[in-house]
Amino acid sequence: MTQTQRLELPYRSIPDMFLHRVAETPDARALGRPAPDDAGEPIWMTWREVGERARAIGAGLTTLGVRPEDRVAVLSSTRLDWILADLGIMLAGAATTTVYPTTEPEEAVYIVADSGSKVLFAEDRDQVAKLAGASLPDLTAIVLIDGAPSGTESVQTMTLADLEAAGAAALTADPGLIDGIVEAIDGDRLATLIYTSGTTGRPKGVELLHAGWVWEGRTQQDTGLLNIDDLQYLWLPLSHSFGKTLLCGILYVGLPTYVDGRVDKLIDNLGKIRPTLMCAAPRVFEKVYNRVVTGAQADGGAKLKIFTWALEVGKRASAQRLAGREPGGLLKLQAGIADKLVFAKLRARLGGRMRAMVSGSAPLSPEIAEFFFAAGLPILEGYGLTETSAGSFVNREGKARIGTVGQALGDLEVKLDSDGEVLLRGTPIMRGYHNLPAETAAAFTEDGWLRTGDIGELDEQGYLRITDRKKDLIKTSGGKYVAPSHIEGLFKSVCPYTSQTVIVGQARNYVTMLVTLDPDAIKGWAEGTALAGRSYAEIAASKEAEELVAGYVKELNARLNRWETVKKFTILARDLSIEDGELTPSLKVKRRAVEQSFAADIDRMYAGSLAEI
Repeated sequence: MTQTQRLELPYRSIPDMFLHRVAETPDARALGRPAPDDAGEPIWMTWREVGERARAIGAGLTTLGVRPEDRVAVLSSTRLDWILADLGIMLAGAATTTVYPTTEPEEAVYIVADSGSKVLFAEDRDQVAKLAGASLPDLTAIVLIDGAPSGTESVQTMTLADLEAAGAAALTADPGLIDGIVEAIDGDRLATLIYTSGTTGRPKGVELLHAGWVWEGRTQQDTGLLNIDDLQYLWLPLSHSFGKTLLCGILYVGLPTYVDGRVDKLIDNLGKIRPTLMCAAPRVFEKVYNRVVTGAQADGGAKLKIFTWALEVGKRASAQRLAGREPGGLLKLQAGIADKLVFAKLRARLGGRMRAMVSGSAPLSPEIAEFFFAAGLPILEGYGLTETSAGSFVNREGKARIGTVGQALGDLEVKLDSDGEVLLRGTPIMRGYHNLPAETAAAFTEDGWLRTGDIGELDEQGYLRITDRKKDLIKTSGGKYVAPSHIEGLFKSVCPYTSQTVIVGQARNYVTMLVTLDPDAIKGWAEGTALAGRSYAEIAASKEAEELVAGYVKELNARLNRWETVKKFTILARDLSIEDGELTPSLKVKRRAVEQSFAADIDRMYAGSLAEI
């Protein structure tokens, strides 16, 4: 399926789009942040205030010698200052190099060096320390968001306030400085370098252009994904393409957005901020699901029966709505009771005003999606890659199909290769990999289609179903193909105590599974037993936990083909983490890294397996 009518873009670039936003709604609420020490109400800035600060930052960068398409890196957690820095970089005509705050020093040095970044915005001196002693000939200045320079830095280092003061002086001397720079920026100019989290080897810098980001902003409005009347909660890593594409939607549409990257504060803050829209990785929705289901199981008795009944009713009612019909008769009456007894309480915990939630960056289990739809909290699953400026497909409100990632955005062209690989072509596709011509050439077909590396299916209405990563498909020694993400997602929906699962079986004679448990859920389960108060590792190693998981594995296997069934499993002594290199910052599992970290556990599951054939 292809779409040929080209989408008209009303803006030439991100800074052009931003300045139009400031001019159109200068006094509207724009971006919010938490109050210092969380004491009091959030602090909000108007678009006029955001524009003034971003202009000062952009002008300040020109005083440091930053010129069009020079790279400027940002090494910080998600916060409002990250957005101000990024907008300032855009207004200076430069390109933003994104660096995750959890990046290890060696990789941070590599990204700053490979990108040729001239200036670095660093959250604090701890982040600056990651570059200590490194050879970075292109880096001429560091700007600290928090704290003051130590005086021992090898390059010019200043505070963000110092940079803005220098920029304000430059604008006094030349009021048209920023407008002149922005006027010269076209859509085919480099806007962003985002380094992919590779499972092996060095990350690749993805070159993304201004036109692609403006396209993302427009398509988010066109699909109704973002509305001016929404209040968005933005916690996603802004170093990730998902966060960046949402920022472009915010600029295009103008909706107010609360910015707070502290994941540990997310659930509590949802009740305070009361957003109508939130985008997240599946792990966030899985944790909410786990908390609700295990809480109901812990209550037991009549409460568990009511919950189970309400969930069954809710699923039947939401299935009717997804099919375009409102429940009637007895089902309508039952759905109202179920909502009052169970689902309204869950919605209240998430602020009580949530219009929609969007899931991306990794597959979402259909069963978990069904749970949220039943609760009146629709999750609109989407799909995209860093190489496609993040947003490529998304389910529309009122037209969602669970188990799919929706339909293509805008005029994006899509087709399936002979082996089922999803191929994409259009405005948001990357220019290429930075300094890697061979890898760039390999990423495209001869006629210019991007190879996504994902295997999918398209239906007659253009809804895309991703069945697995091409490189992740497992072929057992018996010649059978197994799609690990399908089994992993299914197990997460079956077992509410799960944090992560990794299916193993490549060139093996049967399938096995590594399991980590949700620390909060499993400690709640242990209360009232002999395991109460024990550490995660002690609970995970217990016979009781093994028996618990074994029951869920049996339930899982009943829903799989014979060659897919999990013959053995291991509960790992700790959860997977970004810090240990097993998860990307967007919470995707790095399969190869996990298999290396837990090679001994895997070997034990296959010990003597030849004798079992």
